[in-house]
Amino acid sequence: MEEALDSADLAPGPAVAVNTELAWPAFLVFFTSGCLMVLELVASRIVAPYVGVSLYTWTSVIGVVLAGISLGNYAGGRLADRSASPRLLGTILVAGGLATFGALAIEPASNLTPAGWPFVVEIVVLVSLLFFLPAVLIGTVAPIVTKLAVSDLASTGTTVGRIFAAGAGGSILGTFATGFVLIPAFGTHVIVWGVGTLLALVGTVLLVRDRRLVLVGVAVLAVSASSAASEYGWLTGPCHREASYYCIQVRDLVNRGDLVRVLQLDRLVHSYTFPDQPTRLIYDYENFLAEVTAQLVETNDQLRSLHIGGGGYTFPRYLEASYEGSEIDVIEIDPGVTQTAHELLGLRDDSRIQSYNEDARVFFGRPVTRRYDLIIGDAFNDLAVPYHLTTREFNERIRDWLADDGLYLANLADRANGEFARAFAHTLRQTFPYVYVRPHSGTLPESQRTVSILIASARPVELPDAVPVDQFFADDAFVAGEVVTLTDEFAPVDQMVSPLFSE
Repeated sequence: MEEALDSADLAPGPAVAVNTELAWPAFLVFFTSGCLMVLELVASRIVAPYVGVSLYTWTSVIGVVLAGISLGNYAGGRLADRSASPRLLGTILVAGGLATFGALAIEPASNLTPAGWPFVVEIVVLVSLLFFLPAVLIGTVAPIVTKLAVSDLASTGTTVGRIFAAGAGGSILGTFATGFVLIPAFGTHVIVWGVGTLLALVGTVLLVRDRRLVLVGVAVLAVSASSAASEYGWLTGPCHREASYYCIQVRDLVNRGDLVRVLQLDRLVHSYTFPDQPTRLIYDYENFLAEVTAQLVETNDQLRSLHIGGGGYTFPRYLEASYEGSEIDVIEIDPGVTQTAHELLGLRDDSRIQSYNEDARVFFGRPVTRRYDLIIGDAFNDLAVPYHLTTREFNERIRDWLADDGLYLANLADRANGEFARAFAHTLRQTFPYVYVRPHSGTLPESQRTVSILIASARPVELPDAVPVDQFFADDAFVAGEVVTLTDEFAPVDQMVSPLFSE
């Protein structure tokens, strides 16, 4: 038989004795969560010039930061039960700020991993050296703040829910602010310095009782330190411009007495350009494109070409200078790359070249407004072609925009007869009846990487050194159609070209 409950049994439990000196607990979690997301997004950009940006890079960044947060949450919970106080929080925030400054040591950190380590391990180690400790320290904040904020067991759920919501809100704001505003406006090194300074500043305010006085003193110190850091070059990375998608680097070389501009996006060289000589080409594949174009112009002097990936605008500038009647469109996802081409790589302001700064899938998603005689795919995300530009669905959109007698040429990097090259060629065959391979001459130095061109058309063509794919990939699986077809639902391109990353 159940016993009747006395009214005293339903009374609220005793209040929990806590330190009530902590002001604005939700703001502290909001602030630190935002800082952590800023660092997480910046992390991939800071390491990009050294290890590139790929699925492996993002996986490493997210995994390392989550590991740091988890350890920090656990340690913060233990510390909260032992000695939760505003002073403890202040100490942790100052330490977190100092640890954040360590992320600026990317140059020496990138040289710490021994040669011969697997590339994925190298990325994880590099990201861990720079961002694991800040993630741990910042992760300890939320449990300590929660401990200090709870004053009554009857309202524990409300208090904890408010703090969790504040943390999520800070993460959201940090994410949008970093991607849409901070990186294009300030660059990664300045952002890291700013986050570290703010963490140390808030921590110092919590540590010192006369907060107005210390706020002024620390602000003066922060400005002085930032000026010194700027003078010594700590706030600048290797980039000429940090744009929305890439760390853009431009450097000069001399070739037979002539100036050559080298464009590097993250860690990959994308073009060699003679700013004052647009008809000079260096790359083997560019000279092949020039031969193809000359063959097309024999029957069509009003050539319409579309280039997926602008890079240094080397070949579009070649077409503009070589064929006055040509119409040249370029899809370049990063407006910073186009701006750099105008400023440093010889792209004139009055050029006939029309640039579309957007993703190629967005461009081709529109209703067809014109048909191109030549479409050239030359977009790379680090060493790999972006997967969504390799699928059957994308190829079908290419076919819709291509003239009946037009050519689609796709530049790709892989090992000779590699899995990705075979899958890309097989996928093209699902849309175009005639597909050819034009292999590059030889391999890149000290690597098994080859860069080849796939040519797709609705009609048979004869091009220099081009071989039908059935002859080039003359294995039973390819001929029988047992190779992977790349689709929007399944296109493991990064995994297919993973051997290139380790090389």
